[in-house]
Amino acid sequence: MGSGGGGGRWWRVDHFVVSSTFAFFLASSMLLGSIATLYAWLVFTPRSPATLSAIGCQEDNEGSWSIGVFYGDSPFSLKPIEAVNLYRDESAAWPVANPVFTCASPSDAGFPSNFVADPFLYAQGDILYLFFETKNSITMQGDIGVARSTDKGATWQHMGIALDEDWHLSYPYVFDYNGQIYMMPEGSAKGDLRLYRAVDFPLKWTLEKSIIEKPLVDSFIINHDGKYWLFGSDHSRIGTIKNGQLEIWYSSSPLGPWKPHKKNPIHNTKKSMGARNGGRPFIYNGNLYRVGQDCGETYGRRVHIFNVEVLNEDEYREVEVPLSLPEPNKGRNAWNGARYHHLDIQQISSSEWIGIMDGDRVPSGDAFRRFILGCASVTTLFALVILMGVLLGTVRCIVPLSWCPHSMGKRSDSLLAWERPNLFCSKLRQFCGRLNRATCFLRGKIKQNNYLGKLVLTFIFAIGVMLTCFGTKSMYGGNGAQEPYPLKGQYSQFTLLTMTYDARLWNLKMYVKHYSRCSSVREIVIVWNKGKPPKLDEFDSLVPIRIRVEKENSLNNRFKVDTLIKTRAVLELDDDIMMRCDDIERGFKVWREHPNRIVGFYPRLVNGNRLKYRAEKHARRHKGYNMILTGAAFVDSQLAFQMYWSEEAKAGREVVDKYFNCEDVLLNYLYANASSAKTVEYVRPAWAIDTSKLSGVAISRNTDEHYQIRSNCLLKFAEIYGSLTKRKAEFGWRKDGWDV
Repeated sequence: MGSGGGGGRWWRVDHFVVSSTFAFFLASSMLLGSIATLYAWLVFTPRSPATLSAIGCQEDNEGSWSIGVFYGDSPFSLKPIEAVNLYRDESAAWPVANPVFTCASPSDAGFPSNFVADPFLYAQGDILYLFFETKNSITMQGDIGVARSTDKGATWQHMGIALDEDWHLSYPYVFDYNGQIYMMPEGSAKGDLRLYRAVDFPLKWTLEKSIIEKPLVDSFIINHDGKYWLFGSDHSRIGTIKNGQLEIWYSSSPLGPWKPHKKNPIHNTKKSMGARNGGRPFIYNGNLYRVGQDCGETYGRRVHIFNVEVLNEDEYREVEVPLSLPEPNKGRNAWNGARYHHLDIQQISSSEWIGIMDGDRVPSGDAFRRFILGCASVTTLFALVILMGVLLGTVRCIVPLSWCPHSMGKRSDSLLAWERPNLFCSKLRQFCGRLNRATCFLRGKIKQNNYLGKLVLTFIFAIGVMLTCFGTKSMYGGNGAQEPYPLKGQYSQFTLLTMTYDARLWNLKMYVKHYSRCSSVREIVIVWNKGKPPKLDEFDSLVPIRIRVEKENSLNNRFKVDTLIKTRAVLELDDDIMMRCDDIERGFKVWREHPNRIVGFYPRLVNGNRLKYRAEKHARRHKGYNMILTGAAFVDSQLAFQMYWSEEAKAGREVVDKYFNCEDVLLNYLYANASSAKTVEYVRPAWAIDTSKLSGVAISRNTDEHYQIRSNCLLKFAEIYGSLTKRKAEFGWRKDGWDV
């Protein structure tokens, strides 16, 4: 009877403990889940479905490799394609920018690919063929793809898969011999090095022969001083340092037989020294150069160039020389910001040198690393939740009593006999018991109602919030890059232009540092309206800065014709507006879709019989807009600037000077007056901060007075250029949801 009563009492107590603990964990999960959701909503911007292939371009632990093009008068003066100002009207790429070939190129053609890498060129007159490794999104195996270009590599047409075997293929080294075209891809998983011959170039190849029964990686063949030399790495040898080994073989024919160099292995050193091949060798001014890859910090970190000084059957000597390629400096926002490991340099029919390079914005294993960090954050967060529950008294034991056999009352003799030889189980019970006793110790030392207890609980909660955000970012935030958005497979760049004066220098420095990191920003132009201009070295910028000092302080200077601007797209952005690079990139993508419009982030609606300037809430309330403020908007520099400084706009410019206001309103009226089609386009930013409110240098401090002046401008401009009231664009018409 007494035993039964005690059991009922403990059941009720245990039932209460379980219930309160469950409620605590449920409330904690809901709170932390809400924090994670809010963080994701504020920080993460969904990528447009149109920018990603439906069947390819999936996140891959090997990386997100893509391919870029470089031009120069020599192999040592190469510049990226955006520096030579090649324009393509059909994709509004003014200019075309790297990368020129991505995973979307084969994927959109029906050949799903996670990445493209190891590019090799083959030229036939003015036509360039690009052979590359493409990782199949379905089989997760490397195949050899081929693309074709008729404009020196600015645009590429994916032709198909040139070679697909049952094993991984990469590094498709293509060359001529005796009037035939050969390909020697890496297929080390098969255990040998194979040579293929084109039977219907470029898509049909047949196996010619296996030339070496060794699993060589990243190999090439070159004719030098009357012999054929084969360079490759054998990572299967005992004592080989992976990515730090190089062997040389020689023969009288690419078909063999091949003899090993007397000094083999030529290199077996640190993997950062460039031993592993990284592209096609080339000859310049009679000298032979080899491309090697540095795998020190991560696989394929960068390429090195080596001048081969001695190459014969007995000796080999090479010395590193500078490549002089511009080093990517925008980190993950650059297509090759984390690594670039392959370079093919050739002289084409125009006598110009062209370089084709692969690049990746993330290091090797980035996806797996982020997953592990996310799991570690969640595990630590769970431990902190338990700790907080213990301190609050809602968690009475870390290991529930029902899980601990030694706490279940009297044990039978048979159970004791089973436990004796199982030392691990005994130790585990002791550990669980100590954990549970620790809860009483903690509650005794830290009282939740005193100052120390509240401080500890606050600290634990703050750490929990940080871990929640970090774990959410690691597991669901992608690779952290704020990437540009392609249009019709091509990327481009724009010029960032802001107008300011000496009192706003603090804003300006922060502005330049932030926006110079955005992927598509080519140059920042500062229109200096008043005061002594700063020196260029005062700014922390990753792109060129140009300060255009104006003679008079006029808002019309914002749209002055500037022949030094090399891009058609100009982002007019006030120096007190801070937005994410991703929002800027989305706006640029929309402008490229509609380059004849003002595309921006601040919509306004002008309507009614009595024209009155109102805030964005008015446009939202009436579900439409007909004006975009150019304090944050993309325009066509040729169209907008010439229109603004035309004779027809003279009367409007005088109004701007009179009120020292309304230059953005005037440009909207000029656009509308010049076309009956839609002239404005809205893109909603995830967030935007007005930093002038922090520094006290806002130009329009009196909102009512500012709005009254702009209302006067509306009346003036309507008289001169006609009304905007009948031109209304609706929110939310875009399929990607960027204008909601």
